[in-house]
Amino acid sequence: MDHTALETGLDTGFWITAGVIAFLLLLSAFFSGSETALTAASRGKLRSTADKGNKGAAKALDITDDNERLIGSVLLGNNLVNILATSLATALFTRAFGESGVALATLVMTLLVLVFAEVLPKTYAITNPETAAARVARPIALIVTAFAPVVSFVRLLVRGVLRVFGVKIDPDSNILAMREEIAGALHLGHSEGVVEKEDRDRILGALDLGDRAVEEIMLHRSSIEMIDVDLPPQDILARCLESPHTRLPLFKDDHENIVGVLHAKEMLRAMHKVAQGSETSIEQMLSFDVTSVAMEPYFIPETTTLDDQMRQFLRRHTHFALVVDEYGTLQGLITLEDILEEIVGEITDEFDDEDEDQIEHTDDGAIVIDGSMTIRDLNRAKDWSLPDDEANTVAGLIIFEAELIPAVGQVFSFHGFRFEVLSKEQNRIASLKIRPLQKVALN
Repeated sequence: MDHTALETGLDTGFWITAGVIAFLLLLSAFFSGSETALTAASRGKLRSTADKGNKGAAKALDITDDNERLIGSVLLGNNLVNILATSLATALFTRAFGESGVALATLVMTLLVLVFAEVLPKTYAITNPETAAARVARPIALIVTAFAPVVSFVRLLVRGVLRVFGVKIDPDSNILAMREEIAGALHLGHSEGVVEKEDRDRILGALDLGDRAVEEIMLHRSSIEMIDVDLPPQDILARCLESPHTRLPLFKDDHENIVGVLHAKEMLRAMHKVAQGSETSIEQMLSFDVTSVAMEPYFIPETTTLDDQMRQFLRRHTHFALVVDEYGTLQGLITLEDILEEIVGEITDEFDDEDEDQIEHTDDGAIVIDGSMTIRDLNRAKDWSLPDDEANTVAGLIIFEAELIPAVGQVFSFHGFRFEVLSKEQNRIASLKIRPLQKVALN
């Protein structure tokens, strides 16, 4: 091409077209940065900013409620301006440089779009997502409204295509994923030293209450301390004084037949009243009816979630419930303290057994625990991740994995740990020795 032709190509129209292309690249940068800012911004931080009166943050929260519509509108606008800019550039370079202008336009536009319309705006947006989201929220809201009919059609088309391939869109997926997002952030924060282990465990424990049933943490019926209601009152009083528990179930004839729950303070108060009453207080004590001061037993199904049961305890102003299965058979008991311990960890007082469910460390790097210790408590204490989907206790996990009731001295290796059965009580695994396999290899 000679100089005359080139000068002809570089007329006023050339520069107008070049200016339009530059403007379209600015629009492309705006769409790219807006998409990154609005999708990367923390809704929690946006909510906090909106509560302080920032209208941009409030608008950002509003348009991010429907991410599918937001992303569809932004992508539609971004693709429109990019395609239009590329088409104009191709025509412009072809006019100026002939057939070689197509290749030159492709090279130049790829470089310009990559640097100025993608990397640069997205880098800024990802470093200041909440600030950028608040700034672009209002114009993006107008674009979302303008493109709504087209985006709705595209959404239906996309869902129809996905349905053909067996993929279904769950509108509540973001809500359901919120817990996993919080849990992941806590684990990441703990691994990086930002979140303390105790803080992580407390928050995760509170989040888990709605997903866990009372049967997972209840005291099994074999360990429940009960009192025979037909015992003499003085024997019942002695049992109350000897027990570390303030509430004790009363049974009649059979342990399954719970007729009431005796509170030690009510028993002592009644006995004190009788003792101060008259000269015949001894006879009245011997004939005292314990059921007159006992509370009605409160039964709950074993499938009740911990969150629901905690609400029930607070609503009923009681802290004690007996757990039954679908046939009404007693399975165990649960208290409000048991549920709170799932959040804050073990709660002990001067009456608790200091050796109960404690972890004993050995010189070879192993630990010795009671077989009835729950997997969740062990995981929290040692920061392990043993699975608790198929069993609640460590002993139950061994029986599930081994598919048999092990004998004393048997050793099993699974989930990265070595388990040795130290003692048994009938068919129950009483104590276990556990050691990570990595340490075994080192030894």
